[in-house]
Amino acid sequence: MATGTHAYEDDPRNETVLIYINGELTPRPDAKISVFDSGFLLGDGMWEGMRLHKGKLAFQDQHMRRLYENLKAVDIDIGMTPDQLVGEIMRTCDANGMTDDIHIRLVVSRGLKRTPYQHPNANVGGATIVIIPEHKKAREVAPLSLFTVHVHRGAPDTQDPKWNSLSKLNCIAACIQADKAGADEAVMLDPHGFVATCNSTHFFIVRHGEVWTSTGDYCLPGITRGNIVALCRENGIPVHEKNFSLTEVYGAEEAFVTGTFGGLTPVASVDGRTLGTGELGPMTVRLRELYRGLIERECA
Repeated sequence: MATGTHAYEDDPRNETVLIYINGELTPRPDAKISVFDSGFLLGDGMWEGMRLHKGKLAFQDQHMRRLYENLKAVDIDIGMTPDQLVGEIMRTCDANGMTDDIHIRLVVSRGLKRTPYQHPNANVGGATIVIIPEHKKAREVAPLSLFTVHVHRGAPDTQDPKWNSLSKLNCIAACIQADKAGADEAVMLDPHGFVATCNSTHFFIVRHGEVWTSTGDYCLPGITRGNIVALCRENGIPVHEKNFSLTEVYGAEEAFVTGTFGGLTPVASVDGRTLGTGELGPMTVRLRELYRGLIERECA
């Protein structure tokens, strides 16, 4: 059972949900891809996590822009337009009778290979597209404990941290180290030692009434992250995308993390240092309400 930012209410309907694989809808127990798929062999592909709210995909245009930009960067041709892909997502949700509290994992790999080999010229056919919709309602969780790990976010000349790629081993290693330390999630630093992001969410602190997050240079361009920054600016809340150190984190009055599934989740402590009171803070409460209002308007 997932914990922390990905804690959810278990739902037995997910056992028989229909999964989309290259145009076909298959019951979950029978949903399979080939061992020669690029995603399985090499982690060669991209993914998106999306929410269906009141029958609409929240922030679908932002998700599609990020996905198609990532696919172009690694020269994967998905074989359909963003509108066509959204149509297939909605067809899958409709076939499952889904309208609300739905989490969707969209996976695109380079497709099948003749033989296990990394060069794209070993591929045959087109991309593999998988759509996994699940009944998933986020569970309210206590403020998180975070731990700063030795695994840093890399520079774009190694593997671009802006790719939402299937190759997540650096984040998985960070997650494991944080878990071994008894924390809910990992804080990851950038190559210069400044705070970059968490292993599966984006990190914010509140200092003297101001909201700070990283420059974004070494993290995924998070959809929820971007929406929180925009909401701050629209509502007169001082917000800064900037470099800051762990010392400034330890001295913060509040902290929270953001993600598509959990929205805004408060943080109690980092590296054993309690932030503020260690409880849900007033800025986090305010931004949570503003974000919920944004989703309602988006999916009205």
